This record gives sequence, structure tokens and C-alpha cells, in this order.
Amino acid sequence: MRLTILGGGGFRVPLVYGALLRDHDEPRVDEVVLYDVDAGRLSAVERVLEQMARQATRQATGAHDAPLVVATTDLEEALGGTDFVFSAIRVGGLEGRTRDEHVALDLGVLGQETTGPGGLAYGLRTVPEAMRIADTVVRVAPRAWVINFTNPAGMVTEAMQAVLGDRVVGICDSPIALARRAATALGLDPARTRADYVGLNHLGWLRGLVHDGEDVLPRLLADPSALRGIEEGRLFGPDWVQALGALPNEYLYYYYYARDALASIRAEPATRGDYLLQQQRAFYDAVAARPARAYEEWQRVRAERDATYMAEVRSEDEARDEADVAGGGYEGVALAFMAAVMRGTATTMILNVRNGTTVAGLPRDAVVEVPCLVDAAGARALSTTPPDPHQLGLMSQVKAVEQLTIAAARSRDVGLATTAFALHPLVDSVSVARELVRGYRIADLFGGA
Repeated sequence: MRLTILGGGGFRVPLVYGALLRDHDEPRVDEVVLYDVDAGRLSAVERVLEQMARQATRQATGAHDAPLVVATTDLEEALGGTDFVFSAIRVGGLEGRTRDEHVALDLGVLGQETTGPGGLAYGLRTVPEAMRIADTVVRVAPRAWVINFTNPAGMVTEAMQAVLGDRVVGICDSPIALARRAATALGLDPARTRADYVGLNHLGWLRGLVHDGEDVLPRLLADPSALRGIEEGRLFGPDWVQALGALPNEYLYYYYYARDALASIRAEPATRGDYLLQQQRAFYDAVAARPARAYEEWQRVRAERDATYMAEVRSEDEARDEADVAGGGYEGVALAFMAAVMRGTATTMILNVRNGTTVAGLPRDAVVEVPCLVDAAGARALSTTPPDPHQLGLMSQVKAVEQLTIAAARSRDVGLATTAFALHPLVDSVSVARELVRGYRIADLFGGA
């Protein structure tokens, strides 16, 4: 089996390769193709993967060889005849992310990579490239499954589905990690629980957690001490979680505590994008200078990165504990999807898929984040109880904005882009939306449209 990773020079690629090294079942991925527009970054990641493979070979107890790694800057070569595509591109690089953050912050609105105006700017840049990728997949690898992690993941997945249909799914580790942490807080085995989760990417709620036929989430919600033991409980506070009657995805902090989040981010000496840009430049420079220590350097930088995730919304003395860091793992989500499809073993996962009739009140073609059954035929959304009016209202407003953004990116229409910014719940004025469009130079992005 062949896996193509788009954005193959990205810092997180070794996480995916590490998951493949730990997979010893058959059939399995035995070839990994890395695609990136930056040959230098590709070379650095290749070096990391080589050292990971050597270490895994030394420690191996099984007979499997490490997957072969091939790198290329040619998209058609990367995609031709592949079985799976893992898309984790970043159009505009981290420099684009920092601009997305600062333009918004300078106008007094939230600057965050996927939530709010920063996410819309990212989507406007990314959707055209995602569509080019989708068209290329159809032409050179029509039977391939595409697993999208490119942010904003729900929006990009929905755009690609116009070409690829149900052969593209979006993944995110946040919902699965949330359900896992909730189960662990109750002393339960996460593998023996079933999550009732509904939302959009980076905007959803854990509404139930079924263990042996019983919904045990109310026990957690009723216990302030237990709630404070998990990331989301500390982030939102037990009182607000209890008022909602559900555990919110961590990214909902930017909606429920918008002013607090904005104040915290503006009080920091640098944004998250600034931090990652500096950190990753130093990483790639270090690998170029000391290639023999590439994997060691990657491990060190990864630990720093994980420990500082969403640090801007935590108190100064509150470190992210190991259980919260370990609770995620998008590479595990990707591998679980591929394994179910390759081997035909049914599993349940929370994925970004076409809505159909799953979430009443949202368009059929909308991509939603819900529990799905995954097997050799792909992913199928499971039936779910309707969201409450508050949940549906927020989902509907954000989904309308996402669909306007996709339309603006595809038609190169500045007016549609302006409307999308103006209707986002985190943009508090049409005048501010117009300033955002000017600040992001949307007309330049669209070629003066």
C-alpha cells in the first residue's frame, strides 16, 4: 500500500511515519511518498524519518521492514497510483499564519489560525490549492482515499468533496481526545465507551458518553473536582460546563470567552504563529547544520511545541499535563481510518464527513464532525440526536460563513469574501469586515478581482 503525504516537509510528518512503524498488521503501508514545494524542508524530514526507521529496526521484535520513503516536489508524481493521500499542506507557510493573526488582532478581533477571521483568510488561500489537488487525484489516482488534515479542516474537506465526493474525509484529534479524557476522568477504559459528539471542525460538543449501555457523562458533569482534572474542565470552568450540559471542544473557548481570549493573546509578546515560525526556522536550520542529530532535534522541539499548545488561554502557572498531551494524536486517527479501509475491519470514529440527514437543520452538503462507522467502504455518519437550539444556531451561522468562503475562493469574488467576514460571529461590525478584507489584501489574492 502506498501513502502520499502532501506537505511532506512539515514538522508533524514524523508523527505519521512513527504510527506506520508501529503498525505490524497486514495489509500495511509499505511506501510513503513525501510531497512538498520546499526541497530543503523535504530533505530535513527525510533525514528524520531515516533515523526513526534505523532506530525502529534496531528495536524491532517483528519481521516487518520500515516503509520505504520517497520524496518529490512534483505533485503528479507524488499522487500517481497512490492508495491513500494524507493532505497537510500550509498555503502561505507559517508567514501566512502570522499575517492572518496580526491583521485581525490589529483590528481588535480574534487572531487565531482556524477560528474567526484568521481561519477565513487561511481558507481563502487554501481552497484553490485544495481543489487543484482534488482534480489531480481524480486524474492520476481515482481510487485513492484522501484524508484531509489541512486547516480549516471542515471547510477544506467540504470544498474537496465537490470533486472527490465521499472519498475524502477530514480528521481532527480534538474530539477523540476530548472523549478519551472524559472517560479517563471517570476511571473508565476509553475503548469501552461510545461518544455522542456533534459539531463542525473546531466547534463541537461531547453530549454523552455511553459505557455498558449507560450514559456516564452526567456523572462527570456533576463532579467539579473531576472536571478540573481534565483540560476542558480547567479551560471553561466547571460552572460553565455544567450550565451547557455538555463538554465543549477546546476551540469553543474562543467563542464563549472571546474577550478573555483576545485580551490574553494581545498580552503575549508573540502570537502562536510567531512562536512556531521562529521555532521551526530554528529546527530546519539545526537539522541542516547537524543532520546526524535530526531525529533527536525533532523530538526536543516536538516536546516544546506540545507543552505550549493553546498556552495563551491558560493561566501563567498552569502547565499542560502529560495526560492531556497524550490524549491527542491525529496520526493515530489517520492510521485508524486507513487500517479500517485496508483491512475491512469496522470501527467507529469521529470524522468530518458530508452531513446528508445526520444533523437536522444543516444543509445536506455541509461537512459536519460526527461519529462515523468506518470499514472497507469508507466512512458513514451515524444517526444522532438533534443538537439543541444554541448548538444548532452557532453551527448554522459558522457553516454559512464557511460555505460563503468556499464560494468566494472558487469564484474569486471579493464581495462574497467580505460578506463571509461580516457574518462571522466573532467579527462584530461590517466595517471591521471590510477592514479585514483590505488588511488581508483579498483583492490581490484574487488577482484584482
